[in-house]
Amino acid sequence: MMSCSLQGKVSSSRHRSAAVVASKTEMLADNYDERDILRPLVFRLHENVPAIVREVLLERGWTEFDKKEQDDADWNLYWRNSPFRMADHHSIKPWQRLNHYPEAVRITRKDYLARYLKRMKGAYGSALYEFSPVAFIMPNDYIKFAAEYSKERQSVGRRPSYWICKPVDLSRGRGIVIFQDIKDLVYDCTVIVQKYISNPLLISGYKMDLRLYVCVTSFCPLTIYTYEEGLVRFATEKFDLSSLDNVYAHLTNTSINKYGASYKKYKEGIGCGCKWTFSKFRSYLRILGIDDMLLWQKINNIVILTLLAVTPLPVASNCFELFGFDILIDSKFKPWLLEVNYNPALCLDCSTDDTVKRKLLHDIIELLNYKQVDTFRQNQVAGIKPSRREVLWNSADGSASKESLGLLTRQKVAKCPSAASVQPALQAAKGSIRKVATLTKKTASAHPRKTLTSQMRERMNMPTIPSQAKAEDKNKQIPGARHSPHKSAQLIRCLPTPDFCNYELTTHPYFLSDKDQRPIPRVGDLVLIFPFSETALQASRYGTDIKSIIKEMKKLVSKQLRSKQQKKKKMMGCLTSV
Repeated sequence: MMSCSLQGKVSSSRHRSAAVVASKTEMLADNYDERDILRPLVFRLHENVPAIVREVLLERGWTEFDKKEQDDADWNLYWRNSPFRMADHHSIKPWQRLNHYPEAVRITRKDYLARYLKRMKGAYGSALYEFSPVAFIMPNDYIKFAAEYSKERQSVGRRPSYWICKPVDLSRGRGIVIFQDIKDLVYDCTVIVQKYISNPLLISGYKMDLRLYVCVTSFCPLTIYTYEEGLVRFATEKFDLSSLDNVYAHLTNTSINKYGASYKKYKEGIGCGCKWTFSKFRSYLRILGIDDMLLWQKINNIVILTLLAVTPLPVASNCFELFGFDILIDSKFKPWLLEVNYNPALCLDCSTDDTVKRKLLHDIIELLNYKQVDTFRQNQVAGIKPSRREVLWNSADGSASKESLGLLTRQKVAKCPSAASVQPALQAAKGSIRKVATLTKKTASAHPRKTLTSQMRERMNMPTIPSQAKAEDKNKQIPGARHSPHKSAQLIRCLPTPDFCNYELTTHPYFLSDKDQRPIPRVGDLVLIFPFSETALQASRYGTDIKSIIKEMKKLVSKQLRSKQQKKKKMMGCLTSV
């Protein structure tokens, strides 16, 4: 009898506990609707972000972040034109992405880029790095430039070179001067002087260059995608070395040429405006019998070698960088790197812009590889409160509250008529949460607790190169003609070291495929160009072994040259047989 009585009390207690849980779950479910479980992704835009970014994200069904209505961490993508603070990178959540990589802006200053490339030439030989003309940074290199200028002038039978002078931190063709006589070299800020490529490839007499879009999803391991479509930018007046001050004949920047008298006119062989797509350019090359595949292989090599020059950068997770590489092709079909652009222009000046840039942004969002789990963006709440949402991510270790998720989904399945259609997505989301939770727990346990000493050590290891904004302010305060020769030298000495890659990321890299945990080979028109082999992958997986990668690059270039020679022999054989 006592046993039966005890069993009855236990049973009654269980029923009461189940009733309490059911009551709380029902209360929780009443505050949810279907949109709370599978909510749309949220984007956050900083001021002055091009309108097309918002348009594309809205087209994809995203919603815009509302600071008044949503919590600070309740977004999936934050897009801005200027660099983020390191604090933003350190506080990133597993479901979030940032559109800038820490310190990536350094490669887009012309003087920094010139120094990085010069360093690579000295360390690994100039043969691979002949794609960039020798640069002189003024005023520090004025004596070196004057010596080179005089040497060429005194050479018998050699035509004097043309030179181009560019401010180091300006874009859109501002402040550029082309000259032949050193007397015409005038500057009032830090500038870079290079040999002007006076034999550019001309189409119907018009100069052109390529705007290539490059997306880097990680610098450690280095992971590079190039966009197969892009923009061919034309000058709007015919190339003429006798009028070096005619910007419409020598500069291809749309920001300049759209104000030219010939911009809207029909130009023979070019058409109206000043842009083609890469597709149209490839068709043009094939008509001429040019091997466009080999040309693009050379351009991809330029991209890889340029980005190797700036690696490694500070380790960061869940961010990416979109660069605009400007490539000039000369009359011998050799590609030259002109510069690398930070925040390449995404404004729409013509229908060609819309065709290229809209699809580019769609493909980038696809590359960011958002999962169902990324729609669960919650803040930690103590207990169950009817007026607040249940927490799905724990702020301490990033793990998911699986029990509450299970109760919630079961309750919703019972109440919603359309639950059958939502259930597969919920199961996928639960699986993703488990994977992320397991990974994050492992990562958290692998690292010691942050201490004041360790934080100070990390801060000391951070690079001290100023951001673009600080650099611009400094240049405004110190005119180039009176620029201290030690300032720029200090900047280049503050190079990142491999120590940045000695610890694991706190979140799972989003750009890896679920199948084999390797970089996704292709998304739309974005094609993976690095790593290009298993050896290159291993050389960049745990830090960047530049020496091994350069060795692989040399093998790749040799293979491409052999392929070119074989094609030539085959073509000559066909001609002789005819």
